[in-house]
Amino acid sequence: MGAFLDKPKMEKYNSHGEGNNLRYGLSSMQGWRVEMEDAHTAVIGLPHSLDLWSFFAVYDGHAGSQVAKYCCEHLLEHITTNSDFQSALQEDPSVDSVKNGIRTGFLQIDEHMRTISEKKHGVDRSGSTAVGVMISPSHTYFINCGDSRGLLSRGGAVHFFTQDHKPSNPLEKERIQNAGGSVMIQRVNGSLAVSRALGDFDYKCVLGKGPTEQLVSPEPEVYAIERCEGEDEFIILACDGIWDVMANEELCDFVRSRLEVTDDLERVSNEIVDTCLYKGSRDNMSVVLICFPGAPKVSPEAVKREAELDKYLEARVEGRGENCVNNCFSLIDLWSQNTYSGQEGQN
Repeated sequence: MGAFLDKPKMEKYNSHGEGNNLRYGLSSMQGWRVEMEDAHTAVIGLPHSLDLWSFFAVYDGHAGSQVAKYCCEHLLEHITTNSDFQSALQEDPSVDSVKNGIRTGFLQIDEHMRTISEKKHGVDRSGSTAVGVMISPSHTYFINCGDSRGLLSRGGAVHFFTQDHKPSNPLEKERIQNAGGSVMIQRVNGSLAVSRALGDFDYKCVLGKGPTEQLVSPEPEVYAIERCEGEDEFIILACDGIWDVMANEELCDFVRSRLEVTDDLERVSNEIVDTCLYKGSRDNMSVVLICFPGAPKVSPEAVKREAELDKYLEARVEGRGENCVNNCFSLIDLWSQNTYSGQEGQN
């Protein structure tokens, strides 16, 4: 069946934690793909005296999982130890100096992985997108390289989201063409669907061009957002296996409604993944949910609605008997509608 399995692998990897006045939960599933190529990082309390800082990221690998796995283990180290980032922390760190240090970390790890690959007498052809956040006491730094995406919910609405790096984007297309490449069927040279990524060294071989001028660039876009105590609710980081089937506002509303039913962030993350599988995602799926103190709290009314809906669905399934499997999608539809609308299911 090509790059897909006959049936999805639905086992999940889960984790959760808390600290620095943050809580997080994460979920990842292989789904229909023949290999799990996603990876993730979640660290509360960073090294080098950055105890009050935290870092979270999702890596979406392609053509193999090697680059995604290496980045999940070493990207944070390359960011926090490079001289640009270290010098930014010598005095009161400025936003621009921190952003520059993060950018340097990406360029360094990409060059380091190329060197490792060449020493093995064969270029690793895998690559990976990366989307992450570095949260300091005063700012949230969104970091994006590729078409995974991160967003911030503030004050009950989507406040910010990262921009996907696609070859058809005018500035990305211009760089690709300046490097002697082309954009066909919305792909780099008709092949790669992202215009920025770590790894993908087959697309980084143009002589006379620097690392950020190649067909595929490892340079991240870094956005600094001042934190807003009480208004900041949650951050979602996810690969395109999630965003392919859920729009920003849709996923934000979904998470907000589920947080009114449970404070178990692993459970909410699992429900995101399950919903995206049901909605037709054929890719690996990974999501990290990070909650600030201002996140929605469990509501007795919402819990009551959930219990009533569960009871109603159970009755519907029992009434259908052997036909319940054939009709399960309609029941999930009903659950989703109730989740978004907050209305009770009705017979």
